[in-house]
Amino acid sequence: MGKLVVVTSKIPVDLKTRLRRLNVNVSEVIRDALEAEAERLEMERLKRLSEEAAVILQKIPSEELVESIRIGRESRP
Repeated sequence: MGKLVVVTSKIPVDLKTRLRRLNVNVSEVIRDALEAEAERLEMERLKRLSEEAAVILQKIPSEELVESIRIGRESRP
């Protein structure tokens, strides 16, 4: 997992009591939730960037794109 840092948060006492009674691994739940949120935000960012790229690419004539692809393929060993 690499280096770790401590992240703290305050929750109501009754929630902590319920989680303890249910044997919930709070650290694991928090790690999973933060990982899922980071993944969601990264995917959202990539979607936005791909939409911006699509707008730019639509401005380039298709013949130019085809020619660029052809040149790229021909330059491969």
